Amino acid sequence: MIEGILVEGLIFGILALGVFITFRILDFPDLTVDGSFPLGAVTAGSCLQAGMHPLLALILAFVAGAAAGTVTAVIHNKLKVPNLLAGILTMTMLYSVNIRVLGNRANLPLLKLRTIIDDVMVLSEPLMSYTIALLLFFLIVFFMIKFLLDIFFMTDMGLSMGAMGNNEQMIITLGVNPDTMKIIGLSLSNGLVGLSGALFAQYQGFADVNLGQGIVVSGLAMVMLGEFLIRSNKIYFLTFRVLLGAILFKAIMFYGRYYGYYIHLTPNDLKLITGLLIILSLTISKMKNRDLLKPFRGKK
Repeated sequence: MIEGILVEGLIFGILALGVFITFRILDFPDLTVDGSFPLGAVTAGSCLQAGMHPLLALILAFVAGAAAGTVTAVIHNKLKVPNLLAGILTMTMLYSVNIRVLGNRANLPLLKLRTIIDDVMVLSEPLMSYTIALLLFFLIVFFMIKFLLDIFFMTDMGLSMGAMGNNEQMIITLGVNPDTMKIIGLSLSNGLVGLSGALFAQYQGFADVNLGQGIVVSGLAMVMLGEFLIRSNKIYFLTFRVLLGAILFKAIMFYGRYYGYYIHLTPNDLKLITGLLIILSLTISKMKNRDLLKPFRGKK
């Protein structure tokens, strides 16, 4: 049970890193995520069905997600469409694209295909149990991505991206093109989301075009839950708390699913719980900010 929560937390932690980049660093409410998550899943599924190596399938899922993010950024930059609407447009178009990628089907079972999970099982069989091997594999994948992101956001480009989220006009005066920053940021974000979708599909044993319904809200809830656990402005803590938020979110969903019947909750109520979690997070965050400002107000 605990292993399952941790593994899902690590897979969705990669998704939450993507949501963190757009919502918290770029200040760009990107709804493309609802389409790029299943896009990664169906891309990986189709590649596996075509006999490709699972690692290559994951790379192509990342590229597909990055391409979806680029489309949203171009619609926003070149056509001057508001960021929210640009994301909705791409998300809507991706539903049809995902069905096309699956060969005009809505889902694809992966149980009889060679996946990255099978490779992990084969390699680890003589050394450790399946659950420990799986947990270790996803830990390595997550922390490799986290390490690379931490390095990226300490470079000049990463720092410019962070500055743009706070004050776009300032980076224009410094000679940085905000349109380019948005393209890079959205590509990176949705690439991670696509990779997360590909890993989740292989973990679950199927790819489905409906995997992304409401996934951006779940990702946002993970990011916000993490913000309550660690307060810091250091990038390595910011990315680490995203993982903690994802694990906590998955634990809440798990206990809601298995023990919610005591208070007459059903699996259909999970979206309601997710929405309430975000509302609760926003309310507590506002209350904390008021408490933090009290001493300064008192001095006036």
